[in-house]
Amino acid sequence: MSWLTRVRNSLPFVAKRETPDNLWVKCPRCHEMLFAKEYEENLSVCPRCDYHGRIGADARLGQILDSGFELLSEPVVQEDPLKFRDSKRYTDRLKQARASNPHRDAFQSGFGTIEGRRAVVGVQDFMFMGGSMGMAVGQAFCNGAARALKERCGFIVCTAAGGARMQEGILSLMQMPKATVMTRRLREAGLPYIVVLTDPTTGGVTASYAMLGDIHIAEPDALIGFAGQRVIQETIREQLPEGFQRSEYLHKHGMVDMVVHRKELRQTLAGVLDYLSPAKAA
Repeated sequence: MSWLTRVRNSLPFVAKRETPDNLWVKCPRCHEMLFAKEYEENLSVCPRCDYHGRIGADARLGQILDSGFELLSEPVVQEDPLKFRDSKRYTDRLKQARASNPHRDAFQSGFGTIEGRRAVVGVQDFMFMGGSMGMAVGQAFCNGAARALKERCGFIVCTAAGGARMQEGILSLMQMPKATVMTRRLREAGLPYIVVLTDPTTGGVTASYAMLGDIHIAEPDALIGFAGQRVIQETIREQLPEGFQRSEYLHKHGMVDMVVHRKELRQTLAGVLDYLSPAKAA
């Protein structure tokens, strides 16, 4: 045994403290290391560069609805109707997604109030298989709209999706007209349908219920579009402008009604509900 080892073993070294893995969060835009508690208290918005981080359905519902809201039950649909398999079986992908998510699929709805205004709020969770639209998502959307019709209140949907769920093929695409019918029923009933576009909202979701609202609100710098920028450039063979498919660009060109910071979203939604909700629908 060397003298260095003997000295080291004889000294009263303090045991190394374990640091939790979730103590810090790295901002995807400015790459600053943020204290996780501070980041969450700031509604998952970077206090340095104002980047709006992606959040789950439960966090989103808690930020928008007043406390004590009712979480609507999740629909039961046939799973893996096409017996789909790519590099993995679809059933295995669902199990993997559910292992890291408190819910069975990518769309959750809650009924309650927003600063005292009654509303049903539906949230698409990008953390569950990219928020992809399958039969469960389509049915959950329709159930939320049906509850709004029953309660005679507004229906607010926060979108976040990479598009249709390819593992369900044509059955996934059929959710587009199915959801569209429900938005028409809301309009015929004189009830507000408000869409909050969050990062990212793309594909079949954008081609259906994400762009059929009475009012379209977007979070800052959210990616919103149908096809990807590279695909569009190769199709039209032209260079696209800076910030194409981002909230601010779409607002400037009339595709979005307003861009609202997450801290102001709840108050804005309450004001819009006041404006759009007729007295007879209350």
